[in-house]
Amino acid sequence: MSHTAQLKGKVALITGGSSGIGLTTARLFIEQGAKVVITGRNLDKLQAVQQELGENALALQADSVDAEALERAASAAVDKFGGLDIVFANAGISDSTPVGSTTAERFENVLRINVTGPFLTVQAALPHLKAGASVILVGSVIANSGRPGASAYAASKGAVTAMARSLVGELSPRGIRVNTVIPGPIRTPIWGQSTAEGLDKLDAGFSMSVPLQRMGEPEEIAAAVLFLASDAASYVQGAELGVDGGVESAPMGAPVYLQGR
Repeated sequence: MSHTAQLKGKVALITGGSSGIGLTTARLFIEQGAKVVITGRNLDKLQAVQQELGENALALQADSVDAEALERAASAAVDKFGGLDIVFANAGISDSTPVGSTTAERFENVLRINVTGPFLTVQAALPHLKAGASVILVGSVIANSGRPGASAYAASKGAVTAMARSLVGELSPRGIRVNTVIPGPIRTPIWGQSTAEGLDKLDAGFSMSVPLQRMGEPEEIAAAVLFLASDAASYVQGAELGVDGGVESAPMGAPVYLQGR
């Protein structure tokens, strides 16, 4: 652990913490002095993660839309580690929902997990949060990119950024900060690729549409989340922090537009 641990003495709750961005963030938080409660649905994964992260972590099986399970997880953070200072509502899914061939159930499942889930997570944590606490939600560049077949996912991530603003208004009087990290294409299992080879192939395609000409790494999202969680961001409220290699700010700077110039 570094001598300048940014989260010394803090306790964090991370939903969807058994893989991808959630797990990478949990590792970084612990490295920076925090105690971490992570939730996920897959018991085998959670047990492996508990083993890896050790005594500064508590891995709990909890569905991200189960209000009671989320309340138990928030209470467990207080019981085991003595408080709750940071909420990273990271659990989410991506699914293809092309218009013309998508069932209501499939569409609504994305909204339930990606919108209702984060709301219930914040609500479960709220009784334990004091002034100075930090809540971090996860948006996506897909909310504004017009990606075909992504209606439910895009709508859900647009909803998260809108919801965050209401939460800012509601929680500011209590001194609780609410910010949103907005990832671009990141090398995680959400794309359905679990091998390095599969991700490399994906990277080659995505790099054409990213000004920085590559996909992002989970560590790069975790670093942004760490900033928003830390006291270094004590006056950062309602920010939408893009970590996307320029996808949203300068789409025409991507290689696909610069060919032949």
